[in-house]
Amino acid sequence: MNSKKKSPAVRILEKNLGESLSFGLRLSSLRKSEGETLEVFAGKLGISKQHLNDIEKGKKAVSPERAARFAQILGFAEDRFIQLALQDQLTQAGLNYKVHVS
Repeated sequence: MNSKKKSPAVRILEKNLGESLSFGLRLSSLRKSEGETLEVFAGKLGISKQHLNDIEKGKKAVSPERAARFAQILGFAEDRFIQLALQDQLTQAGLNYKVHVS
């Protein structure tokens, strides 16, 4: 995704964090903005606290199907969650491609 096409909120978040937005970072940001613990947020998503922690830390990847389900549960657009999940998979594989989902 070209930085010119990123929303202003994403650009600010990435600037403040010093890294690109990942699926795990997105979940972590949402959880913290809602003031929820790992345990409570994981319960909403139907996964364990440890699994959520691994996702947030980038130790576990999320499939596009699971990303879409998480988006539905949390009330967000599926396409952005799917895009981040796919981008994470490419990044972890060392492939320098950018994903766009529409």
